[in-house]
Amino acid sequence: MDKTEIWRETRARIRALTEGEEDVVALMATVACELFHAFDGWDWVGFYRNVGGETLKIGPYQGGHGCLTIPFSRGVCGAAARTGRTQVVDDVDAFPGHIACSSSTRSEIVAPVFDGRGALLGVLDVDSDRPAFFDDQDRAEIEAMLAEVFGRLGAGSADGRAAG
Repeated sequence: MDKTEIWRETRARIRALTEGEEDVVALMATVACELFHAFDGWDWVGFYRNVGGETLKIGPYQGGHGCLTIPFSRGVCGAAARTGRTQVVDDVDAFPGHIACSSSTRSEIVAPVFDGRGALLGVLDVDSDRPAFFDDQDRAEIEAMLAEVFGRLGAGSADGRAAG
């Protein structure tokens, strides 16, 4: 099956599984699980939640242990949170300030997660042990999927509940 078909099927599963759900943590857990199991070469898939104070804390994930806390000022996840833009990194060792949560990570894509009011809920982090593994299709699909799943929520709170 080609990548376009995998994305189509994965997004359809995520849509069906998350329909009507408003709990941010439940949504994050479901998305992380579905993405992790859909794609070969995706070694770690997870969320870092915006807990305020320009700080991200680990949220639901699949794969080995992740970093527990990441400031907006450091790493690829921090850059995505700080700029509000998806970061596609072909070589993590060449990224200034990269935080090596896993020594096997070679490339990474990190997308900001916004609710329907534009509040930053956190970031979705996907790692691969292969260099230059993520492309524009992955970026576009991830951004669209996150907007679909989380964009229908009101401003979220740090305890995982969504308002509105």
